[in-house]
Amino acid sequence: MSKRTPTKQRLLTILKKANDLTITEIMKHFTISEIAVRKQLHELVQQGFVKQQSHKQKLGRPYLTYDLTQKGHETFPNQYKSIPVELLEDLEELHGPQAVRALLDKHGEREKAYMDNVIQEDDLDKKVAEMVRIQNERGYMVEVEKVAEGDFEVRNYNCPVAAIARCYHQMCTNEQKLYEEIFPGSEVSAYSFITQGDHVCKWKIKNPNGR
Repeated sequence: MSKRTPTKQRLLTILKKANDLTITEIMKHFTISEIAVRKQLHELVQQGFVKQQSHKQKLGRPYLTYDLTQKGHETFPNQYKSIPVELLEDLEELHGPQAVRALLDKHGEREKAYMDNVIQEDDLDKKVAEMVRIQNERGYMVEVEKVAEGDFEVRNYNCPVAAIARCYHQMCTNEQKLYEEIFPGSEVSAYSFITQGDHVCKWKIKNPNGR
């Protein structure tokens, strides 16, 4: 939402300062009609910037409250992308590149332990499907297609750690290592990277048993 009406921006600001507001509480900040405010608020809900929640009462009809979603919070200035990179750069300056490598390897070990704990499938198709589900929950926007010889092409349309990976490609090599450890016996190769200007990351997981 690159361009916001003054009313929408004001709604976002109001909900940033106080959460779980009713329409009555919101209207205290406006002099325009409630119908006009409701229209703008409804559009923010539809666009995913605001969430509404219904509350039951002992007497009377349920009432709605409004709050920002994570997407709504992210419309305000933040340093989510820059701070992690700056911290790694500071670590490298203080303790050398080996310290950064060790830290990223530690992160990779944590990822591997989590995957091992969650993915309990032995069947390759089911294991790939479970991996895709987990990565989608993490915001990677993953799709998978079974291609020639029963191999799998995994496509990541979003990289939540792209800001770090652009500066430290070890994030990508660690991801490949993660796939190799999740799918032992399968050759894993990468041939497209968002961090290198491609619109999608592509991985191939080779089916060791063929078709």
